[in-house]
Amino acid sequence: MAETPKKIEAISVFDMLKIGVGPSSSHTLGPWRAARNFLGKLRDKNLLGNVSSIEVDLYGSLSLTGKGHATDIAVILGLTNSDPQTCDISEIPETIDYVTNQKLLQLDGVYLITFNPQTAIRFNRNFLPFHPNGIRFKAIIDTGKVIFETYYSIGGGFFVQKERKRAARQRAIFECFPRPVSNAVELLAYCERENKPVSQIVLENEEYLNEPEEIDSRLQDIWDVMLDSMYTGCHTEGILPGGLNVRRRAFDTHQRLQKGEGYTNKEEWIEAIRSTEVKFREILKWVSCFALAVNEVNASLGRVVTAPTNGSAGVIPAVMMYYLVIENHQADFKHIKKFLLVAGEIGSLFKKGATISAAMGGCQAEIGVSSAMAAGALTELMGGTPAQVLMASEIAMEHHLGLTCDPIGGLVQVPCIERNAMGSIKAINACEMALDTDAKNAKVPLDKVIETMWQTAQDMNSKYKETSEGGLAVNVALSDC
Repeated sequence: MAETPKKIEAISVFDMLKIGVGPSSSHTLGPWRAARNFLGKLRDKNLLGNVSSIEVDLYGSLSLTGKGHATDIAVILGLTNSDPQTCDISEIPETIDYVTNQKLLQLDGVYLITFNPQTAIRFNRNFLPFHPNGIRFKAIIDTGKVIFETYYSIGGGFFVQKERKRAARQRAIFECFPRPVSNAVELLAYCERENKPVSQIVLENEEYLNEPEEIDSRLQDIWDVMLDSMYTGCHTEGILPGGLNVRRRAFDTHQRLQKGEGYTNKEEWIEAIRSTEVKFREILKWVSCFALAVNEVNASLGRVVTAPTNGSAGVIPAVMMYYLVIENHQADFKHIKKFLLVAGEIGSLFKKGATISAAMGGCQAEIGVSSAMAAGALTELMGGTPAQVLMASEIAMEHHLGLTCDPIGGLVQVPCIERNAMGSIKAINACEMALDTDAKNAKVPLDKVIETMWQTAQDMNSKYKETSEGGLAVNVALSDC
């Protein structure tokens, strides 16, 4: 009897690294994409032109921290069919002001319907049973017919419906992948059997889905957004929105670090940084500055790359930038490509074996995973073996286990922005520790730390999972800020 094909959910690098709008992948990007999916369902039934009204119910974590995470704004933008990857960020305030003041919404960008955000979007504190991030759309058709769809935003901009039809379809695709990977042991086995680095194994899987030219183009787009968010953050001063009165810090740090070298764009900026001091303290400050910059852009509804979430979007760009400006001044796109391929694959292992949702697992699922992704990716660029790549990822995550998600005011600002700087430094340190070690002597395999992270997530009290009902969120009041 033939062996039953192994079913493994297909997760592309482009699933783990997505271009979107801040401040949160699970609370902003996921609901935004779910709203667009709901539009698609109405469109497929030829009902869009017959919708008289739409109501939206947010549940659990989406409700508890939805205002601070701009979930209501994301839903509105999604219902207009605005694309989070390509929309003009500068037009978002104007769109929201129009809907709020006129009580009208241009459904799918075409059909004008009455829509009062104050009553049409309801924040329900109760949790739906399937996942902490529940969202339910209700469309009333002019015939009186009612259409309901329920979605769950599961982190990283991913959303599912309870049936998980998409996941089933992706698993079917993955049966044909040349090298299906469900865990770190399998990934390492491919690398060692074929004598190839992690990045090459990942690339050959990606080439099953996309042509090589498209892969390069999409990875270049991702890096361009990462670099742009660092550049923008380092050159923008002021106070972040939301009421915490958090002053942007990347601008001030950058002003002190950049010592007279001229530049006119982000590419020249890289060369200018390469000519600055590289003392240990300066390196720490530069890496922190890069990470802070990205997440300050994220906190102000700017465009960033979900990596693997918006709240942790600063770690991977900061560590990649560290390699470019400190470790290898001759680095180019081929190095960036390898870095992103490895990072994406490490992230997919955590998504398959645990979670990348703070509402499910606390901040260990965001900063911890991003740090592991960056550590493994940097290790390959620094000449590490595949075993050392996995070891670096394990070290980075091991020292984030149990990290809670307790954003003050429900905003992705405190302590979230600083945590990206800390996660970046830990990633670099984890890389160096792995490179200095024979991986055969590792005591904790990556798969075991992923398993432990999932167990920790399940044991963690719900008030430390992006609800703002515990930790710093209750011990530090808005008035303190």
